Amino acid sequence: MRIQHGGNWVRVCVAALAATIVVGGGGATAAAQSSGSAGGEGSVGTGSLTDGTGSDGEPLNGTTLITGSLGTASVARSPLGSVLPPLVDAIVPAPNPPYPDLDALWQAVLPSPIGEPFFDEFPPGLPGMANGQVIETRDVTPVAVRFLRGPVREVRQFKVKTTDSHGGPSFATATLVVPATPWAGPGPRPVLVNNVPINGLGRDCTPSHTLAHGITPSTNPFELLRPVTAKAEERGYAVLIPDHEGPLMTYGEPFVAGHAILDTIRGMRNLYPAEFGASKIAMMGYSGGAIATSGAAKLLNGYAPELASDIVGAAIGGVPADYDMLGRTMNGNLAGGLFLAAVLGVARQQTEILTLMNDLGERVGTSGLRNACVMTLALAGLPGIPVEALADVKKVLSSPVAQEIFAEMKMADVPAGTPLYIYNGGQEFWIPALGSQNLFAEQCGLGVSTVYRQVPGEHVIGELTGNPGAFDWVDARLGGEPAPDEC
Repeated sequence: MRIQHGGNWVRVCVAALAATIVVGGGGATAAAQSSGSAGGEGSVGTGSLTDGTGSDGEPLNGTTLITGSLGTASVARSPLGSVLPPLVDAIVPAPNPPYPDLDALWQAVLPSPIGEPFFDEFPPGLPGMANGQVIETRDVTPVAVRFLRGPVREVRQFKVKTTDSHGGPSFATATLVVPATPWAGPGPRPVLVNNVPINGLGRDCTPSHTLAHGITPSTNPFELLRPVTAKAEERGYAVLIPDHEGPLMTYGEPFVAGHAILDTIRGMRNLYPAEFGASKIAMMGYSGGAIATSGAAKLLNGYAPELASDIVGAAIGGVPADYDMLGRTMNGNLAGGLFLAAVLGVARQQTEILTLMNDLGERVGTSGLRNACVMTLALAGLPGIPVEALADVKKVLSSPVAQEIFAEMKMADVPAGTPLYIYNGGQEFWIPALGSQNLFAEQCGLGVSTVYRQVPGEHVIGELTGNPGAFDWVDARLGGEPAPDEC
């Protein structure tokens, strides 16, 4: 069902503007929030503007002077959260024709096919396949070599059977980079699983699409500036790069991502049993890639226990560990485009979210944004539109549906099946260090060998300053050194 264009979209723009004006007009509320009236008690801690703690060490629930001044918590936890739904409904008409049921709306918010069976097609017989069973492979070395610094023997993409968050049959794709230089270290060549922060909703947003087709408007530029694959090549490691959002591009959903990562590791071993069947494996991920890596680590013991003895560690940085907190720090400000995208990505698996959409929410969710990649989604945060403007219930982030999903996505009290290295920028205002600190405390309490490092910088600089330490830790794990425990 296609949404009509023209005059209706003018009204959508008016609604967006109205929502922005309402948020911007909440200056008094936002100002009060920085002193503790909306985001929590106390003021921002002395050690950092953005560590999510008050001067007395009490948590501010993730709200900071920076994010608070842009009106985030003032919308999510104030009367404005009640004002927006009826205001938007009064301006924006329903889609014409309307969606007859939830399944029709769900189909409409899914990503469009991109005309490439490798990424689009669910093969026949998928339910009868074993998880990790290889469906097809292809060699993309001639194109992919342009993105790699060192000589490579092979860059192979493959597609495997996996499961979605509900246990239903699905598939996952991945790219394996094998250096040309023989491995000179002890044992078989190690493998680094590089979980790229895809942070997109379209099937052409994946790293495998870029490695197969070269630079396109969909290419994630941040990964080109974050040379994890190149640094691994220099060390002689093979690199596995999963497309961890799955074919439905469920950005922000850790169960789909964890299954996809673990099943592509299984697929790699099925393809190369002699070369990688006994290799030590480490995982790395930052931001959206940290969601995926953390999900894989927590699902390891229950979903793929046969891999647990060989996966020697996971390094995660800038971890969006607490979505309830992110509803206060990313919603309704410059990061709001990515927050809304994550809501839509999770809704592709948790369809109860779709029942909370108003007419504007349905129009946005079924528009071209459902195929957008990270740069477009980042720019979508410029108007500062909060998720409340897309909901038909008051204070949607405090609703029972939202709270249940926040709890499920947090995967609380599930121990990682491998040692962890967690790092976060101390000046991080979108994804406060408090979330990573809480994850560290949780995993320590569950008996997992864990290290936490707070590094200088916000989200982008925090990766630049934190990645070298994470790589040193990974090198030690792949070199056979026991994981330190700093709990």
